[in-house]
Amino acid sequence: MVVQPQRPARVATRSAFTLLEVLIVVAILVVLAGVSSVYVFRYLEDAKVNRCKADVKTLTTAAQAFQVQYQVPPDSLQSLLTPPAGRPYLESAENIIDPWGKPYQYNAQGTQNGGLKPDIWTTTPDGQTIGNWPGGASAVH
Repeated sequence: MVVQPQRPARVATRSAFTLLEVLIVVAILVVLAGVSSVYVFRYLEDAKVNRCKADVKTLTTAAQAFQVQYQVPPDSLQSLLTPPAGRPYLESAENIIDPWGKPYQYNAQGTQNGGLKPDIWTTTPDGQTIGNWPGGASAVH
């Protein structure tokens, strides 16, 4: 009788993930995406507020340049786009719209600024006023 050499026992090998492992990974990714989106949306809102502050400064500078040239403040922010003569003080009508899609508010008398320059402001969706007068955490100088 011929004796065959003994074969080693087969070691179980895995070539794929189980359904449970895949579901756990997907659940972890969903949790991470949910947590990170909160931070992303908060930074997006902060970016809109910062853009608004920069826009108010730009509009204030344009209104003051208009006043220097014509010796009267502009009637409205629209006047910065279509001055009586010369080039416009703003590039487009989008410059007088805030990041939330509302037009910036304008008061030529400048009551908040003591009459030294016109008041320009907007209100964020959460009720914060961003204006070009001194005072308050949201004010732009």
